[in-house]
Amino acid sequence: MLGLMPGEIASDETGWLLSPHQHMPLLQQRRALMLVNRVRLFALLFAILTPLWIVVDVLALPSGLWERLATLRLLSTVAFTALVLWYPQDGRLKRAYQGMSMLFAIPTLFYIGSHMLMTQYHLEGVSAAVGTGYAFLPFVLLAAIAIFPLTMLESLAFTMPVLLAYALAWTLDWSVASWPSFGGEFWLLSLLAAVSSLASISQLAFIIALVGQTIRDPLTMAFSRRSGIEMLELQLVNAERNQLPLAIAFIDLDHFKGINDAFGHAAGDKTLKLLVQQIQQNMRRGDVLVRWGGEEFVLLMPNTDRVQGEVALERLRQNGLGLRPDGTPLTASIGLAERLADKCNARRQLVELADARMYRAKQLGRNQVVSR
Repeated sequence: MLGLMPGEIASDETGWLLSPHQHMPLLQQRRALMLVNRVRLFALLFAILTPLWIVVDVLALPSGLWERLATLRLLSTVAFTALVLWYPQDGRLKRAYQGMSMLFAIPTLFYIGSHMLMTQYHLEGVSAAVGTGYAFLPFVLLAAIAIFPLTMLESLAFTMPVLLAYALAWTLDWSVASWPSFGGEFWLLSLLAAVSSLASISQLAFIIALVGQTIRDPLTMAFSRRSGIEMLELQLVNAERNQLPLAIAFIDLDHFKGINDAFGHAAGDKTLKLLVQQIQQNMRRGDVLVRWGGEEFVLLMPNTDRVQGEVALERLRQNGLGLRPDGTPLTASIGLAERLADKCNARRQLVELADARMYRAKQLGRNQVVSR
């Protein structure tokens, strides 16, 4: 599949199609919102269509059977309606998983219950045809997997319960079950699950490529300012929820205008690219580098207190930020702010505080870190 999408998925992102644990927070948030939106859409469709089928049951099935099936349908409709009206959208992947689990659990339980009721009646003609329609519900559920952008592990987690429910329904009718028929249908159901999972993973690959194009600065490949603001807000929420430190550094290159004036903008662009590469080589895995504008960058350092931030930035400064076109060292003035030490949980205020300290570093002679 990766061979069919050259240039869309980077080599270090292939694991993102297998498991969600490697996804960046921004991708997790956007995908969680997308999953919940699609859960609510499908729940709305089921809430409308489920009670409408009662009319067909009344016309085709025996009175005792359709009444009990109608009860199951009305209970399912209430559950689907509640999912549409009251399920929250908070951008958390765990919440999206819960919503999908509820969406698939409701019709799966309905399928098992309806199958148990059907086995108590001997249906013929039109009644048998309508009753057979109930057996196709697992096929509908597995086909629906294709509209959700899921990793391989997530697809397995949501398709396996449907397959197991189908097998369970057949074992409940052990005495009259046609095992060759079950084997053929189960094979077809498994094949549908595989195709839907492939479509789901392909959709995720497209979203990863699309998000990667929109959240990166096209010149330096650092995160763009807009995506950086979103990630900072996400990290602030997580840090406040778990009472963790969060440091941000405002980095401004010293005398960068002189590079553009003396050597041209092409040389300035090359200098910025090399700067980002140098910083990324010294970053931790969880750190995030954002191009804030021009020669200004913001470095987000989650789970990092003021002292740890000072040490990391001094190490970065000592290792060097690269060279100017004339071969002299490239330096920067850096301001550091940390949410616990500075008693600041607001995104705008934290950035402004780091920015003010960066200007103080310039006033003190540049090429240094100011954190107080």
